[in-house]
Amino acid sequence: MESDFFAYMYRLKYIERWSLMRNTTKESVAEHSFHVGLLAHMLCEIGNAIFGRSLNADRAAAMALFHDATEVFTGDIPTPVKHHNPKMLASFREIEAMAAERLHSMVPQPLRGAYASLLGIHDAGSPPSEAEQELRAMLKAADLLDAYLKCVSEVASGNREFAVAKTEIEQKLAQLAMPEVDWFLDRLAPGLGRTLDELSRDDG
Repeated sequence: MESDFFAYMYRLKYIERWSLMRNTTKESVAEHSFHVGLLAHMLCEIGNAIFGRSLNADRAAAMALFHDATEVFTGDIPTPVKHHNPKMLASFREIEAMAAERLHSMVPQPLRGAYASLLGIHDAGSPPSEAEQELRAMLKAADLLDAYLKCVSEVASGNREFAVAKTEIEQKLAQLAMPEVDWFLDRLAPGLGRTLDELSRDDG
């Protein structure tokens, strides 16, 4: 039996993020998912190599690839809209859960067990393990970090539209109190605000 699962997944490239804001460079959900995958993997490896943790970086990257998969049905709802009030957020979460179920139903039956948790579907009687919860925390941090890096890039391009968002996300990242995030911001994030010529000079 044919499945439309990947036909929908590939359409994430048509879903635009930051739809209420003026962008110098547009970003799709597919691009965002790729970036969050890179970041989640790196944060886990930083945790393992620098801070002595035992995080499954490959699993974190896989989780990141699917973390916004439901937006192929819901679209990217801007944060100010989604979090306008608790009732609206609860309604969105319910819609998101239905979208996840719809996507999961498209996965070929023999593969559904592998994709359930990646799509955010969990057995109510079997809560996520401690290791899985740690990876979710890394994924949340990576998601927020990608939003911050988008703001850095836009502000560096002279777009003040993202200035307030950049400050607000900086504060949220600080509130996470995650040494892996702080390490990344100190050593790997600064390059995102540089031009290609500046990066090339640094390489020399």
